[in-house]
Amino acid sequence: MSYRKLGKSGLFVHPIALGTMQFGWTADEPTSFAIMDAFVEAGGNLIDTADIYSTWAPGNPGGVSEEIIGRWMQSRGLRERVVLATKVRGPMGPGGSEGRNHPLQREGLSRAWIMRAVEDSLRRLRVDYIDLYQVHWVDNQVPIEETLSALTDLVHKGYVRYIGCSNFSAWRLMQALWASDKHGFESFVSIQPEYSLTMPTRMNFERELARVCETYGLGVIPYSPLAGGFLTGKYRRDQPLPESVRAQGIASGRFSEQNWKILDKVLEIADRHGAHPAQVALAWQLSRPFITAPIVGANTVQQLQDLLPAAGLQLGAEEIAALNEVSSWPLTRTEREV
Repeated sequence: MSYRKLGKSGLFVHPIALGTMQFGWTADEPTSFAIMDAFVEAGGNLIDTADIYSTWAPGNPGGVSEEIIGRWMQSRGLRERVVLATKVRGPMGPGGSEGRNHPLQREGLSRAWIMRAVEDSLRRLRVDYIDLYQVHWVDNQVPIEETLSALTDLVHKGYVRYIGCSNFSAWRLMQALWASDKHGFESFVSIQPEYSLTMPTRMNFERELARVCETYGLGVIPYSPLAGGFLTGKYRRDQPLPESVRAQGIASGRFSEQNWKILDKVLEIADRHGAHPAQVALAWQLSRPFITAPIVGANTVQQLQDLLPAAGLQLGAEEIAALNEVSSWPLTRTEREV
């Protein structure tokens, strides 16, 4: 198994990363432990979480996923084998009736909150450093220079090894890279965008962000590479929705004639290889020159084991071309000329 370098960092990661948004939500702690055990046993090493996971589960405070990972890390003694990634930005509890304007706000990308949030994440994860600390999305109320300055200090303190971002547009990413270069701050080594074969996520990323990442050497660790489960084959035309907490959202956001055609092609190629459709979707993504490691989630060990073989699945040039064609979009004149 060939590990991949994450951007310009010194981190090398397995071609499939493990997302943990479901830990403490649709996967309880024993199941989460079993999933991480299976992931590491298969050679996986990049585990991605965030401080706000899993606040959407009824009764859950923030930090639940980090706490589960921390207890697992401590019980297994695997710190040196795991590339641990987490994120900061989202709301971690009320900051008073004034919300974001309250001096005790527990969210955002201000220096004050980042310094507090990283210590909380380190405590929950039961580690003394985080390999990849990512800003979860843009904070319009804080200058990017303040955020990057704080993150740079975390690297200098040894709390964080590298920094990355998630959900940044191309111009926001360029703004951050320019600020790092101008002021001598630490620079993002990776980005975590939403990206899959389906429309419009493929178009949204490839139109501009992919070019920025290739030009400036950022690693790309996309989330939702299976379009929320759409590309696993469990959704079919004119059939009832599967039992899933996300099914209604997938139906409203993914069901389109072009996406059904994409799924048909994925199923056709999967049948040819005797593979799971999700493996084909991930293998296509891994064939893209700008992709480092798609992030997959699993609610059971079996689901994870259905996905991991994608790292070794080699699609033929004609198959990749067919998937590119069915998931393509009309280029504007400007895009054709760039």
